[in-house]
Amino acid sequence: MERRFFDLSSDEYVKGRWYLGDPTYVNGGVVEDVWRFSDGLPVSLSENLRVPVRTSGTALDIEFAGAGLVPIVSSRVASIFRELAPDDVQLFPIDVEGAEGAWFLLNVAKQLRCIDDEASEEVQLRTAEDYEERIGEYCSVIGLRIDKSKVGSARVFRLWGWRVPLIVDEEVKNALEANGILGGRFDEV
Repeated sequence: MERRFFDLSSDEYVKGRWYLGDPTYVNGGVVEDVWRFSDGLPVSLSENLRVPVRTSGTALDIEFAGAGLVPIVSSRVASIFRELAPDDVQLFPIDVEGAEGAWFLLNVAKQLRCIDDEASEEVQLRTAEDYEERIGEYCSVIGLRIDKSKVGSARVFRLWGWRVPLIVDEEVKNALEANGILGGRFDEV
């Protein structure tokens, strides 16, 4: 049976949901390059982080915070990733202002070059007119499809050249759904 994969994104239709801002250091310092948490590469943190609640409301088990779309997850979600994909992710404890319980920044530490340009509805690549240092990466992908033959044993990963999607395999998706997570949406890729 062929493995199935899904883009895990934020469910914007949860009524009364909260929205989180960009992470900062606990001492109030600005985190440079919040996009590094979307690169699909391991990161190291020397200081603890916190996340402000930009719009108060119902706490979500998974939220993509601020401009950098940094994945912030509840302890329930963190335990699933820790159990099913320990080699693919890093989990950093984080303070969410005003929220009770344990929260984690989820960094996906695996990046794969597996977008299927032919099977996707539409792809546009960056040229020298866009960002010279990012030539050949994607500036738009509509109807994303991946080439599953290039995934190997990865269960959770980011895509080379298109950093926004957070891809999970079907077993991770099913475990998250079975635990009744609030805030996640899954679209097959």
